[in-house]
Amino acid sequence: MDVLTENFSLYGKGFLGTVELTVYASLLALVLGFLMASFRVAPVGSFRVFGTVWVAILRNTPLTLLFFAVLLGLPRFGVVLPFQLFAVLALGCYTSAFICEVLRSGINTVPKGQGEAARSLGMSFGQSLGTVVLPQAFRSVIPPIGSTLIALAKNSAIAGAFSVTELLGTYKALNELGYSIIWTFVWIAVGYLIITLSISALFNVLEKRFGVAR
Repeated sequence: MDVLTENFSLYGKGFLGTVELTVYASLLALVLGFLMASFRVAPVGSFRVFGTVWVAILRNTPLTLLFFAVLLGLPRFGVVLPFQLFAVLALGCYTSAFICEVLRSGINTVPKGQGEAARSLGMSFGQSLGTVVLPQAFRSVIPPIGSTLIALAKNSAIAGAFSVTELLGTYKALNELGYSIIWTFVWIAVGYLIITLSISALFNVLEKRFGVAR
């Protein structure tokens, strides 16, 4: 317990850093994921191509490489932002590709007649997608979205290697102070466990409230 009690502020700072990364990157991933899923099923060919390329590139690019591209590449083009914001961009964009595919699978479960009926009532593609198709699709994919965001929370550990304050990075300071590396990682693991179980509990509530009864 000494490792935790004597360095509670350090652990707390890293824990809050990971929570912030997870929350902001999750919001970005959900927004971009919804947008790209809409592109993937849009009647406009250029939108479908853009969504397909987005997913293909991000799903097949190692996250560490994406961090290098964002944190080291964007400043060369004059885009200078705090490292934490760069990390949010990398995590959010990477995860959005997986959110997109999860949503697209949910969209495919919605009968085509639903969209056709909406359009026969005079709704545009955007209106039918936003008010008829996506709400039904979201209800069927709540669990996999939760799993994807849990993976995002764990992936945030990579940000520590790029000078971003997060939970895993606390081991460096504690190791320099001479604390047991085993107990250092035990309490780091407990922190990640709290975060992932919280996300899991949130999506369990959402599934019970909005999920499709099976």
